[in-house]
Amino acid sequence: MTRTAVISGGGTGIGYAIAERLAAGGDDVILTGRREAVLAQAAEKLGDRASFVTADLTEVEGAERVAKHVADRSATVDVIVANAGGNIGVQAPERKPEGLAGVSWLWSENLRLNVMTAVHLVEGLKPLLADHGRILLFSSLAAYRGSGSGSYAASKAALHPYAIDLSVELGPKGITANVIAPGYIQDTEFFGEGISPQRRARNIDLTHTKHAGTPADIAALAHWLAAPEAGNVTAQIIQSNGGAVVGR
Repeated sequence: MTRTAVISGGGTGIGYAIAERLAAGGDDVILTGRREAVLAQAAEKLGDRASFVTADLTEVEGAERVAKHVADRSATVDVIVANAGGNIGVQAPERKPEGLAGVSWLWSENLRLNVMTAVHLVEGLKPLLADHGRILLFSSLAAYRGSGSGSYAASKAALHPYAIDLSVELGPKGITANVIAPGYIQDTEFFGEGISPQRRARNIDLTHTKHAGTPADIAALAHWLAAPEAGNVTAQIIQSNGGAVVGR
């Protein structure tokens, strides 16, 4: 049976890799994000199984637009991949005001980027979510060890209890809710204009495997968690970081 998956941040990086893996397995994928041209190009590469809807998921109206697209196209959704997010302090540092206003802005923006994008997407699609569906949220190793400013790490850590609550609520319908917490993943837009060779080497040196993760690594994990066979795995925060932060 063909399933429908909605992937936020699906135009590039981890989101696109997950969409590609799900589409290759026979699922229809709906990409969403803020950049229409990027989404259109990604959907074209994925072929007939892909469509897209432009939406800013930091806003309620963005989630409503996605829900309408899903309802019009497939009526239900089987897999929700709430991958959209970022660290505004890294990706747009020039926007940060000075002083206390800057601290408040940084926290507010990172909570909007990482928490509200997930909450709006999941809650907006919840009425359309089929029994035995799958919800995947995306955290970070920063949720375990901090991120320098605190705001990015805290925003990612906030998704952990949210997944648990979703699992409790939706588990009787066979729906699972899990969190993937990646470490350093190369070939993504997360680091804005780029990461220095020195920082890249430092991130890799922290791992046990001594190599960077890739979007394909996360896509493989997401593909399994989204599969029917993973129905007994729920309310888990699953790390993929080469051992840079060990499990507890």
